[in-house]
Amino acid sequence: MKALILYYSMYGHVHGLAEAVAEGVREVPGCEAVLKRVPETLSPEIIEMMGATEVQRKLSHVPICTVDELPEYDAIIFGTPTRFGNMCGQMRQFLDATGQLWSKGALIGKPGAVFTSSATQHGGQESTILSFHITLLHQGMVIVGLPYSFAGQMSNNEITGGSPYGVSTIAGTKGERTPINNELAAARFQGKHLATIAAKLAK
Repeated sequence: MKALILYYSMYGHVHGLAEAVAEGVREVPGCEAVLKRVPETLSPEIIEMMGATEVQRKLSHVPICTVDELPEYDAIIFGTPTRFGNMCGQMRQFLDATGQLWSKGALIGKPGAVFTSSATQHGGQESTILSFHITLLHQGMVIVGLPYSFAGQMSNNEITGGSPYGVSTIAGTKGERTPINNELAAARFQGKHLATIAAKLAK
């Protein structure tokens, strides 16, 4: 069983969650995790103006995904930063190119999940994941969330991301915050949960 962790990360927060998701996938015997990024749509000049050049350089080792390869995977978990309560433009453009896959029903029955990052605690994490689910439903995918069996999402002793809809992290208004242990644990849990379901369906 092979799971794709497909994401866009400008400042590294979503990338950090993606690595933890991959760890969770690999906890399931016989499950392989593959990390890939969606193509960048911004010019190098804009990336430089946004102060993300160095982070992008560090992420350059992660391969770029193509639309045609999506059917090769048994499960896909998508990662995106929030943009006004929705997925980022880079992810939207990638998904808007999957019309041929939709017409063939190429993704029907595949488990899919979503994780995200926002600058603030109430920066649109839940709406981003829920609105992302609409695309997965149109593709016929089986949506996998973050069940309450992950007890960390019931914690109220610190500010943390995570909801039954999926994993999330809070980046801070200046990007100063990195995913905390509880958020990384949630990402590992969701990765393992997704892979477990995919393995059952693959049988």
